[in-house]
Amino acid sequence: MKYPKVVHDFLDQYNELIEHNHYFYLQPINQIDDPFVWIEGQKKLMLASYSYLGLLQHPRINQAAKDAIDQFGTGTHGVRILAGTETIHNELESTIAHFKHREEAIVYSSGYVTNLATISTLFHRGDAVICDKFDHASIVDGCLLSGAEFIRFNHNNLEDLERCLKKAQAYRNRCIIIDSVYSMDGDIAPVPEIIRLAKAYDTLLMVDEAHSLGVLGEKGTGIEEYYHIEGQIDILMGTLSKVIPAIGGYITGDPILIDFLKHKARGFVFSAALTPPTVAAAQMAFQIIAEEPWRIQKLNENVRYFLDHLHKEGFNTLQSQTAIIPLIIGEEQKTMEVTRFMQERDIFVLPVVTPAVPPNTSRLRMNVTASMEKEHLDTVIHHLIEANQTFHILH
Repeated sequence: MKYPKVVHDFLDQYNELIEHNHYFYLQPINQIDDPFVWIEGQKKLMLASYSYLGLLQHPRINQAAKDAIDQFGTGTHGVRILAGTETIHNELESTIAHFKHREEAIVYSSGYVTNLATISTLFHRGDAVICDKFDHASIVDGCLLSGAEFIRFNHNNLEDLERCLKKAQAYRNRCIIIDSVYSMDGDIAPVPEIIRLAKAYDTLLMVDEAHSLGVLGEKGTGIEEYYHIEGQIDILMGTLSKVIPAIGGYITGDPILIDFLKHKARGFVFSAALTPPTVAAAQMAFQIIAEEPWRIQKLNENVRYFLDHLHKEGFNTLQSQTAIIPLIIGEEQKTMEVTRFMQERDIFVLPVVTPAVPPNTSRLRMNVTASMEKEHLDTVIHHLIEANQTFHILH
């Protein structure tokens, strides 16, 4: 079969990584004991998981999923709008809306589909979407699919955002779309200032909370609690596959928005409903977050401890304040070598290189969780110091 050139270009890159022992992706995990995983019989400390609050394998969550199978089976009867809606779907949406202090919610089959479907349903040609250059790929793809004018501003740069808002004034409908916490840098968007600009230019604001749910705020409810701006964001998006140990995504808002999306968003109308065990697991996870606030406190303590010790050693972690901690190395080749060094010492950490991040900012992306103890973090720091002595990360 004659494949497009892009396939052969990929294969060349892929084979080069394999040849140099620099391919670290798609490693099959055969056992989990949070915060450890077993890969090919080797126990490794997991620094690439999104289980920020350590809810994977929580016995109450597992039991809820098993009970749902007993009541409803392993799947659904189809799409939500036809025969796929079960009582637990409505209960989960009510729980999410209550947790996020909104009137209603809609749940989609994945976080990616949530952004893709919502943005492309709400905005079309003649509209404008104004996005941070570091927004997640699902936001970018939703904007491109919508056909709206796609305007991008420099990362967390309010002056550049205002320039873009002035440029967009002639368009029929306008929406700023941002991440709350950025998945490659771990920094937090200046949401109160962005709200001020959105109001000044009569523009909607949509915020993706994939990495702030369960992480920001004393109760873990996210970006609005963190900034004390409850109810001021027009459209709140989140996922059910990071802090929440399930799959799916959601939008919360007022009844008009949610009813519209449930009948018009193609990613909802034409996608099979979430399975009962998935829905029940997500439902129980929200309940546990509310009942066990110590998890959020422990996570924050671990983040501060890890960042403080990395900074003490002189490592560059950009502006991270959250559970996502990038360790900037710069050179792609060196980043791959450091990754292999860490993995050989049973630290499961992964590299992030161009084009996922800007040139010369290749990094290890390390995710801290509430399951980790300080001695686990000390071990990581010890090996990073060793790696610096070998590869001269600091220069």
